[in-house]
Amino acid sequence: MGTQKQSLLRLQIGMAFFGLLLVGLLSGAWGVLLPGLSDFYRINKSVVGLLFFASATGYFLSALCSGFLTQKLGLRWYLILGTAAFLAGNLILFIKPPFALVLLTRIFMGIGVAVIEAGLNMFIAALPKNNTSYLNYLHAFFGVGALIGPVVASFLLNAQWDWSATFLVWAAVTLLLLVGFIFFFHQPPVITAEESGEAMEGQKAQQLTTSAESSLLAALKLPIVWLATFYLFVYCGVETSIGNWAYSFLLEQRQEPELLAGWIVSGYWMGLTLGRFIFSDLAKRLHISISGMMYLALGGTLLGLLILTTVPGVAADALGFGLIGFSIGPIYPTTVALVPNLVPARVVANTIGFLIGLSTLGIAIFPWFAGTLAQYSGIWSLLPYTAVLALTMGCFWWGIARKLKTAAKSEIALEEKLTA
Repeated sequence: MGTQKQSLLRLQIGMAFFGLLLVGLLSGAWGVLLPGLSDFYRINKSVVGLLFFASATGYFLSALCSGFLTQKLGLRWYLILGTAAFLAGNLILFIKPPFALVLLTRIFMGIGVAVIEAGLNMFIAALPKNNTSYLNYLHAFFGVGALIGPVVASFLLNAQWDWSATFLVWAAVTLLLLVGFIFFFHQPPVITAEESGEAMEGQKAQQLTTSAESSLLAALKLPIVWLATFYLFVYCGVETSIGNWAYSFLLEQRQEPELLAGWIVSGYWMGLTLGRFIFSDLAKRLHISISGMMYLALGGTLLGLLILTTVPGVAADALGFGLIGFSIGPIYPTTVALVPNLVPARVVANTIGFLIGLSTLGIAIFPWFAGTLAQYSGIWSLLPYTAVLALTMGCFWWGIARKLKTAAKSEIALEEKLTA
């Protein structure tokens, strides 16, 4: 591969990381902005849940057509259109439109976020070398954004900024990403088999350009696709239920000051970021299998919830939420990284798009239900509710682990591939 192509690829990988950082910014800040938005529109926690449903509708619509759009438009225009939709959504929320328009805007923002996530996951998964490490880094940058988001939002609110003004900040960052996609994704962001010298990996690298052969129906016939989808469906519920309601929990249940609550929520996202950077590497060094790592992650999540439930005090709150974030950190990218090893190359793009799009319905359903429980039972219900979700994830992973044992490649070979 020529030096120019290598430089372009490095730039595109950097842009991919920046794209997930942007998605994380708004995701992390959203929980801090909810109280102000709720007061402005005079809505309760149950109605707030409609915002999550609107966003998830966008995710679902994107999941249905992600493979088709990447075939027809190519990855560059797919990402440009998704980023433009996300930019427009932030600008609309900045002007504080009627609540009905807010819901409609969240649908388009959901489409935009899903396109950015799916497109960048396809891009990284198509890389012929170290794609699992890059996927962990990619999602770690989501955590970096989610870590920064609550701090920035809390700082701006503390400086007497209106909740809606923060969306102008996100819009400015989104504009930078859009310009990058326009000017630097003009060449196919993949490496060919000839350039890498690895035929097997080259098949994966070519999946974006041969996606015309892909079939969503073919992917849906594979049981492992549904198991992974439901696993991440519940995972998204755990991540976003904590991420969106921890701030309210700290304010109402623990009576923490707003700024301190914002920092503790950022600690949760910091834990998630660190988990994505180092959890898999620690598991490799300790010779822990992929399945073992997943069960360890779920165990750490339950331990964090136990600390929050039984130990009072600010330090325990910070430790508990941080441990939960660290524990769940590697779950999403590791599961996505399994896809190219478990399905035919021709359906990888459709599978990743479907997996990401449909599983993120959990972003709507589970935080909405958490808000409804909080409205009628109290915000304390967040902790036992999340524990039930974590146990449910354990059941789905048990099913996935059984499928992995019967995969064409041996489990040892798969683990070496994923932890390389």
